[in-house]
Amino acid sequence: MRPLLNWALSGLGVWIVAHIIPGFRVSGWVSALIAALVIGFVNATLGMFLKIVTFPLTLLTLGIFWLVINAAMIELASAIVPGFRVDTFGAAFWGAIVLSLVNMFLRWLAGTGKERA
Repeated sequence: MRPLLNWALSGLGVWIVAHIIPGFRVSGWVSALIAALVIGFVNATLGMFLKIVTFPLTLLTLGIFWLVINAAMIELASAIVPGFRVDTFGAAFWGAIVLSLVNMFLRWLAGTGKERA
């Protein structure tokens, strides 16, 4: 049940970000849910690989390069999902930052965040 709730919250996060960030567009709820699913899948596969490969660069930039990778993963997801569009890399960059903050807040609000041991 928790993964389904997290997916719905991520879809809500994508929808909220589309209303906050100019150039970050979603055509409806279905597109937001599919975009959340694709963003999660791309981040878990290709994004994780890129984060491992570029770890030295991430250390040099004190972690800021991970934001660039997250923005690239959102750009890739927008190329795959119909009804989800990101106009510029800048919109993807700021969208990645706001999306992570919105998702963190929504999961805290719903109580579905990682529990501490």
